[in-house]
Amino acid sequence: MAESAEYDYLLKFLALGDSGVGKTSLLFQYTDGTFNPKFISTVGIDFREKRVIHHPLNPDGSRSTRGQRVHLQLWDTAGQERFRSLTTAFFRDAMGFLLVFDLTHEQSFLNIRNWLSQLQTHAYCENPDIVLIGNKADLEDQKQVDENEARTLAENLGLKYFETSAFNGQNVSKSVEALLDQVMSRMENCVDKATLPNNVFNNNPNRGTKLREVDEANDESQGGCSC
Repeated sequence: MAESAEYDYLLKFLALGDSGVGKTSLLFQYTDGTFNPKFISTVGIDFREKRVIHHPLNPDGSRSTRGQRVHLQLWDTAGQERFRSLTTAFFRDAMGFLLVFDLTHEQSFLNIRNWLSQLQTHAYCENPDIVLIGNKADLEDQKQVDENEARTLAENLGLKYFETSAFNGQNVSKSVEALLDQVMSRMENCVDKATLPNNVFNNNPNRGTKLREVDEANDESQGGCSC
């Protein structure tokens, strides 16, 4: 079977935030379940990939037994100002955004609105799907950002908020899965598919619209997204 036929959707998520907030570590934890304590600043842009099976929510809040195969590309952007023009070139191809700040660095939290402004200027639509993430939750004694303050900001912006730890995996999968839920719901309800970024439907706009029974035990994405 050709590789392009092995998934229904190709979705690109973009991780945004100041340099050093842990975007690279967060994505590595999600795709590989590993943490590298040695910090290496991302130069320009890089990405991780993961195949997942998405089971949509039923009206009663349970998950459907049927699902769709999704190929996730998680783009890791440089937070430094000198790479900003390069980063914005990738905004229009992204369906969802992980907006990350460092719970131990207050300025990265204060800069969230600046990143939102950039995002709303360059994203494929005026109201894209975004999840707000406060990373490094394991460093409890070094926290500079109060959880209630962060949650209030998220509520005011209409965003879901998660406190994560790329070190121990706390809420990492849950935050990505929440974004995936939002994006899949948007695509299901989208009337004009032409308004979505290119290649979302694996070059076939009719391909990703049907749910199917999936053999997750034998699927290469086993151990991946539990959504």
